[in-house]
Formats: sequence, structure tokens, C-alpha cells
Amino acid sequence: MTAESVVARVRGRLDAYPGSVIAGLGVRAGRHLPFGASLVPDGINFSVYSSGATAMTLVLYRRDEHEPMAEIPLDAQFRIGGSYAVTVIGLDPEDLDYGFRADGPMDPAAGHWFDRRHVLSDPYATLVGGGEVWGRERQAGNPYWYRARVPWDDYDWEGDRPLNHAYEDMVVYELHVRGFTRHPSSGVSSPGTFAGLVEKIPYLRDLGVTSVELMPIFEFNELENDRSDPASGQRLYNYWGYSPIGFFAPKAGYAATARQGLQGDEFRNLVKQLHRAGIEVILDVVFNHTGEGNERGPTISFRGLDNTTYYLMSDGYYANYSGTGNTLNCNHPVVRGFILDCLRFWVSEYHVDGFRFDLAAILGRAQDGSLLANPPLLESMAADPVLRDTKLIAEAWDAAGLYQVGHFSDYRRWSEWNGRYRDVVRRFVKGDEGLVGELATRIAGSSDLYGEQGPSASVNFVCAHDGFTLHDLVAYNDKHNLANGEDNRDGDNNNNSWNCGVEGPTTDAAVTQLRGRQIRNLLTLLLASRGVPMIVAGDEVARTQRGNNNAYCQDNEISWFDWDLVGENAGLLRFTRLMISLRAGHPALRQPRAGTAGGPPRPALFPALSWHGARAWTADWGSQSRLVAALFCHRDQQGRDDCVYLATNAYWEPIDVELPKLPDELSWHLAVDTAATVGADIHETGQEPHLADQSRIRVAARSTLVLVARSTDALEENR
Repeated sequence: MTAESVVARVRGRLDAYPGSVIAGLGVRAGRHLPFGASLVPDGINFSVYSSGATAMTLVLYRRDEHEPMAEIPLDAQFRIGGSYAVTVIGLDPEDLDYGFRADGPMDPAAGHWFDRRHVLSDPYATLVGGGEVWGRERQAGNPYWYRARVPWDDYDWEGDRPLNHAYEDMVVYELHVRGFTRHPSSGVSSPGTFAGLVEKIPYLRDLGVTSVELMPIFEFNELENDRSDPASGQRLYNYWGYSPIGFFAPKAGYAATARQGLQGDEFRNLVKQLHRAGIEVILDVVFNHTGEGNERGPTISFRGLDNTTYYLMSDGYYANYSGTGNTLNCNHPVVRGFILDCLRFWVSEYHVDGFRFDLAAILGRAQDGSLLANPPLLESMAADPVLRDTKLIAEAWDAAGLYQVGHFSDYRRWSEWNGRYRDVVRRFVKGDEGLVGELATRIAGSSDLYGEQGPSASVNFVCAHDGFTLHDLVAYNDKHNLANGEDNRDGDNNNNSWNCGVEGPTTDAAVTQLRGRQIRNLLTLLLASRGVPMIVAGDEVARTQRGNNNAYCQDNEISWFDWDLVGENAGLLRFTRLMISLRAGHPALRQPRAGTAGGPPRPALFPALSWHGARAWTADWGSQSRLVAALFCHRDQQGRDDCVYLATNAYWEPIDVELPKLPDELSWHLAVDTAATVGADIHETGQEPHLADQSRIRVAARSTLVLVARSTDALEENR
């Protein structure tokens, strides 16, 4: 059968013809699932849910026009239960915007916000128009800002599939799509876009990261912030994007091709090209709240369609466990289905490899806001067949004080941002006492938190988008957020930072040198710890936010990646790249299960992980100690031993340490010395210099050493 005959057969199908004509358009009763708009032979099927509406109307526009071209009341013939579905014949999806009007009670005290004056965006819209140009003010007089659209589904994936990297092999790189290439120094053809990010894939590949974690790319309104920088008068934005309004739609303002409606394909191309470079794509997703805010916020979609279904309400007001005005009713069966549909969509239609869930503790709250012992949403995600191989990462806390790090309902499927790792590593490196025991636990994979799952459940990080950059962590004692227009009240006050003696920029060479050493200490501990390390974009080149620890509203050089730093701080970039390479080259550092042991080693094999101090095999766990030394070892199936020795000294004086004695066939080589000068602080794999003294080594003040065991035979051959 030829393609032409197939088309002719489809066009001749009985269901390609309307059952009636409404508002001049041929219509028939539609299919109720899936929800949203779907292309069907000779038409488009629209389906929407509302349990509380008394009537529903489909509103159709020609692209970008303010007045509808047709409104189709969805009466009883189009309704089953709480769903409405209609197929409209002959529509051109490339010249179409659509939305809904929902009639029903306007009774805020009872939680109902039905108002047919509002045209509502489809929660399942896979394309949302109106925000194609970042930062452009909405058109005056436009009654419908967030326009649901229907894209063509014709992208050629060329055989692409999700990569499914093992957790223990991952190095995650968190970045903001716009901020990564928006700076004039980026040199890309389309700054601030998915296409611009494609041009930087060689940089990511050379750095050695395995996975990028993209800050929110669901459609959001960057103009919802109405404040300005009090000093400069510069307008402030919703730059981070943690206020979604289109959960199935890529952010149009992040696409160079958005004016052509091709933001979906542009994002697909980014995913495909990253996959070709061996890099996974993890999306930072927000299912705890929406951009509709509280009772003073705009009515965009959920509020007008079925407010009491989608949001947690209390006495007519929005529960605010998110800290942003509203909280999604995640464990309501309908909302649970919506979230699962959304996740499946991004995995199946965009080939993403995983998700990081913002304020994920909310996903375990019941419809009354209480904590569920067995949250059905989390269990459903963990067991879902489409999501089986998808990475699920929880930010295991919320803005109402619920902190579940190590206690999240993981179903042996979830990993977590390990906030306790961040806090302990920061405090230890800046010199706080009484931390050696907990630091050792964190380095070993946090078995106290993730004993059954092992280190792979721990996403280790020192910095994230929320807080100081790595540079600022060692350059500021206090936050400097006045530019956010909130009188420095926003942002965390407890940063566990140390400015090394001077607040902010300095020309003091000694302070600058110490700051560089501290950054390298933090990176070394992060990349040598068991678990999944995460680095924030720009930390590898000492990007600064000038002490701002909450740059959510700063769409400017405070937040953007300054690519001039790649040359200016080439030494730190080299250090980061080689530390990632060192981790990748040593399976002893990447074991998926925790393993510790004490006492002297067996003759031919060291324990998987052992602890040391100034004396080998004898750690000092005292409250005054600031030295932690660990020996990581792994024997492969061919009987080859991989051994890595780590010693970190947070004391302000050097410490001499006794090294564990290696078997005769192995000898210690220096891989990392954060106290050494730039260029000598880390060595290429296979070029680590042999230690003349195999029994002892000095760990300089506030520094970290990494030694690797190499074959003595290879050393003799090199000589």
C-alpha cells in the first residue's frame, strides 16, 4: 500500500466527518483521553477536566489575535463525568490558539474561583504562546496571555534514547539555560537559548560531566516580579523560573525559534546533541506550586478550572507550604495523574533522563497538608513502567519546615540532594571543630542516611543555584542581597561561609591564595566522596555573584556565566577537569555500596574503606581534631587493586601523616596537593609523580592531598 493510498483511506474514514456544526465549525464528540489537544485525522481533539464546573466552553483564536474566532459550548454530548471532549474538524494548528471558559460558583470562602470572563490555558498544553521574546511586556488589551497551542509531532530523533548512566558514574552539572550563554562573552549565535547551549556542549564534554541538570524550563512568566534594583533602577525578573504555568511546554523565551513555534524541536535537538556527547539531561521540575500564587495572584489555568482539586485550601485561603503563595494538592488522584502524565510526557516525547524535584517533601503531603506515611504519588512514580529507568532526585524539604533528608519515602528508587553533606563539608573546610566523625560519614556515602540504598542515593553538593557560589563561599561572611529590592531580608543567613579575612574583592595576595586553596579543598572533597557529586555552572572558573546568595531575580551579570573567566581562571578549570577525570579513573571512589573496615589490612587486599590519621590505621575522632584521612580500595575481577588515599587538614598548621604501607608491587604517587602552586596542584592521570618517601607525607595547613597507588613495575619501566 502506498503512502498516498494510506492518506486517502484515512481521509475517507467515517470519523473524519463532523456530527454537527457549531459556531461555523464542524464538530463531533471527542475522545476524553488523553487530556489536552491531540491531532486527529482532519482535525484536533480537545479534552479538559473539571469536577466543579457547571459548563465548559472551548475558545478558539487565530494565532495572536485578541478576539476569538469561535466559541464552542461543550454541552452534555461532549461530557462524560468531569471531563469534556470535542473534536473540531478542519483547524490549522499553525494558525491556532485555544483556551477554555469554565462556568461555576465564584465562592472564594468555599475555595471556588470559577469566572467565565477568564480564558484559561489548557493544563496539558504542549506549547504555550505569548512569551516568545524573553522580557517583552505582554500586549495591552490582550485578554488571554498564556495561549495554548498545538505543535506538529514530526521531529526525527535519529534513534536517540535516554543514556541511563549508572548513578555511581555520574557527575552532575547544574546550569541555567539562559544564564549559561547570555553573557556577551559566550560567543554563541543565539545567546540565552537551547540552541546557544548546544554550542557549548564541547565545553561540557571536555570538562567531563556526565549529566546536566537544567533549572526550570517549563513555561513560566519571567515578568511576574514587579520590583526593581533600588540602586540602579534596573527591573528585576523571575529569572530562575520556579513558578510554572505550562507544565508540558518548553519555555518559549529560551528558544531562538520560538517565533516559529519550534521551541519543542529546539529543546529536542539540545537533548539529542547532549546524548551524542554522552551527557544526560535532568530537568529541575516544580510540582509543589504554580505561578498563580495566592488569592491575589492571576487566574491562568488551574484556579479557574478546578481550584479545590488542584490546590491545598484552608478556610478559603491557599495553604503555603511552598513559600510562594500556593501548594499543589499533589496526592489528589486527579493531580497525581496529571503529574505522572507530565513526567511520562517528558521522558517519552523529549527523552529526558531524569528529574530533580523542587521542595519534594510537599509531594508527600496529604490533602489536609499532613505528612503521609505512604504517599501514593511517590509510590506511583517509583513503580511507573515508563519511568522505570528514569532518575528521580528529591530536594527533601519544603518551605514549611519539613526536612526529610535521609527520611524521604524513597521506595528504593529515589536519590536526594544531601543538604547535610553540604553543611558539614562547608563547616569543616572553614575550620569548625568537632566535625571529623560526621565528615567521614559524609565522605563514605552517608550510610547513616542511606544505609539500604547505598551512596548512590546521596547527591553530594557544596553549592547549588540557591546560595553562594563556590567563589563567594570563601569570599564573603555575609549575604549581600540589596540588589534584590528586599532590604537584604531574603536569602539564607546561615551560609557556613568564611571570607578568609577580607569581605569581598581584595588585592591581598595571601588572601587570594588562601581562597583558591579553599575552593580546591571543597572541590577535591566533593569529587572524592562516595555518592553523586553535583557542581554548579561556573564554580569551575570561580564565578561570583558579588555576595548575592539568592539571585533568583537577577537577569544580568550577577547570574550569567562570564566566559572570560575560562581564560582568567584556567588553572581552576584544569583542576576541576582533572579531578573529574581522577574520579572517573578510580573505581575505588565510585563504589555503589558503602564499605568500611578498621584494623590492619590483609596481606593482598585493603578494606574497601579505612580511616587513618597522623598514624596509619589510627584515626583521631576527637573534638579538637581537624584531620581526616581515608583509604579507598577496590579489587576488580582481574585481581587488580585500585587504591586512593585522601587526607584533608582543616587546621592552620601543617600535619605530618604516616602512610599506609603498600604491597611491594605498588607505590604511592601524588595526584593532588591543593597547597601547591597552580599547575602543580593536580597531575594528569598516569603522570602523578612518585613519592620519594613512601612512609610519610606532610599535609600543609588548610589543604588536601590525594595519592594513588601505581604499579612499581610501571615506575621502573618509566625510569
